[in-house]
Amino acid sequence: MNDTFEATWERVKSLTDATFTTVRGKQFSYRAANGGISMNTTKRAVPRADFKKAFERMPVSGPGALQDLQGPSYVYAILMDPRVRG
Repeated sequence: MNDTFEATWERVKSLTDATFTTVRGKQFSYRAANGGISMNTTKRAVPRADFKKAFERMPVSGPGALQDLQGPSYVYAILMDPRVRG
């Protein structure tokens, strides 16, 4: 990822209600705000700070490398999506 986190976060926010797919094939969407995202398919919320931590680690081999963060499968799916990667 040759981008700043702020630019990436703006793309994450702009894709509110878009459909994403996890590595295991589960589809989901979310609602974004400055403080993070809330999943539309579960009650899970992921703070913006966890996206920043994941962004700083990229590239990683998969969501397993993000297990210490909230919603690693979702974070990985969002950050690796071509619409977000830029």
